Amino acid sequence: MSSLFREWMAGLRAEPTSETAADKSAAPAENDAPAPTTRARSARSASEKVVLDAQLAAAIDVARNAIAEVAGSAVIGEHLKAEAEGTRLVTHYFVCTDPAYRGWRWVAVLARAPRSKKVTVCETALLPGPDALVAPEWVPWEQRVEPGDLTPKDTLPKIEDDPYLQPGFGQVEETTDGNIDEIPNFEFGLGRRRVLSPEGISAAAGRWAESETGADSEFAARASAHCSTCGYLMPMAGSLRQKFGVCAGPLSPFDGRVVALDFGCGAHSETDVKRPEAEPPEAVIDDFAGELEFQEG
Repeated sequence: MSSLFREWMAGLRAEPTSETAADKSAAPAENDAPAPTTRARSARSASEKVVLDAQLAAAIDVARNAIAEVAGSAVIGEHLKAEAEGTRLVTHYFVCTDPAYRGWRWVAVLARAPRSKKVTVCETALLPGPDALVAPEWVPWEQRVEPGDLTPKDTLPKIEDDPYLQPGFGQVEETTDGNIDEIPNFEFGLGRRRVLSPEGISAAAGRWAESETGADSEFAARASAHCSTCGYLMPMAGSLRQKFGVCAGPLSPFDGRVVALDFGCGAHSETDVKRPEAEPPEAVIDDFAGELEFQEG
């Protein structure tokens, strides 16, 4: 590759330029258009379509032999195509006949220096084709874990920059210096290093509202009264108490779960079933009301 690079650089220096010393010294005519700048020439050349080098396109055997040195000739199938990657740079594609790589293709990239007929192999590789079986895109664990995946034996890694949390008030260690006034009171919710951020509170409210204990669930649609009027509802602290609470109904299937205030179920503390208005009437004929007489036969 080093000799190829030297030949390529030498060819660039030997190629005639579009501007000569005479052209530079000559003053432009009044009606002549200004010469294009380097950036304009680069943009124009980039827009031009790359032409397939005929000599590199015909070097199919060179490409096949380069792949055979790496993988062996037994797994190289028919030649598919030759594609121009740039000026004097062509990629050859071959079918991979290895049954473990069905749909994959062998590739060999060939190049040559300017005004040189020597073909040089840049690299070879095995690439997937349009119908190849490839591994799915890697997804980080924090995007794959779902709430139901956690088992009693699992411990999730700590998320240092969790957007759902923000710094809280840490507990101060008690010493003999009498710093009792510096120890936060846990009754006011202190003592935790991090607490829910506004984003965390909003995300939790969204999950609860869309769960089966939300206002749009089947239980809520069939309930005759909402949880906001139920005596078993335990209010929550903070801003979420306006939308949610905790069910404490012993017969409710949602006991101990967060429920929306617009949710409801048949275990409401104030609802009742339709009861019969009176006791059922006695039978008109009572066979056991009188005494039975037995006759001897």
